[in-house]
Amino acid sequence: MASEPKFDLSGRVALVTGASSGLGAGFAKALAAAGAKVVLAARRADKLAEQVEAIRAAGGEAVAVSMDVTDEASTKAAYDAAEAAFGTVDTIVANAGVATEKVALGLSVEDVDFLLAANVRGVFLTATEGARRLEAAGSRDKENGRIVIIGSITAEKIFPATSVYGATKAAVRHMGKALAREWARRGISVNVIQPGYFESEMTAELFASEAGAKFVASFPRQRLRPPSDLHTPLLMLCSDAARGITGSVITIDDGQTL
Repeated sequence: MASEPKFDLSGRVALVTGASSGLGAGFAKALAAAGAKVVLAARRADKLAEQVEAIRAAGGEAVAVSMDVTDEASTKAAYDAAEAAFGTVDTIVANAGVATEKVALGLSVEDVDFLLAANVRGVFLTATEGARRLEAAGSRDKENGRIVIIGSITAEKIFPATSVYGATKAAVRHMGKALAREWARRGISVNVIQPGYFESEMTAELFASEAGAKFVASFPRQRLRPPSDLHTPLLMLCSDAARGITGSVITIDDGQTL
């Protein structure tokens, strides 16, 4: 069996939002294993302790910071804490987000505001605060800025009960390309990864149900893959190998959108 491609992220400082569990926790561990110093961010830093300890136990370097991506002051404070620990953050994974399982007529105004704040404003604040600091640290000459936005295949295909959620993911897909264009000469690459449905704690109950099983049966390959499928593309986009890649949208869904 061919070995998995390796990307050396030694010397990089990565910040991962929504890192307390799920995809974010996996991203943080993958980045640390590749040599990056990793800042794990979430609203409650105490929830990150287990993930930080696992990274350190494996020989990596990691710290936890409190960060509410919907709040500008909290976002700035998180970057301050990250810089105090490891220096300028040059690798940003805007992963934090929320979802609902409600059809459009069941969504309240509060539900809509909740989705927009976390999934759109949160990505915007995370990316722009990071970009300001990168440019101040010389990214224009170093060309070392890497921002990866985690979107969703619901930006491309309609799935049940995803009207506003999918709209927020379409928004960050567009935002990622727009920021890539704006920052093209600032030494900052911006790309988007759009995951499909994966095996996870969040989806375990759904896919264990009869309705979930039928949903999986509707996929072209009639299966779910592990979230680790996302790690190699993420590491590539965060590495020097991606120096010439910006404004790209990479869909990783085992063909679910076909």
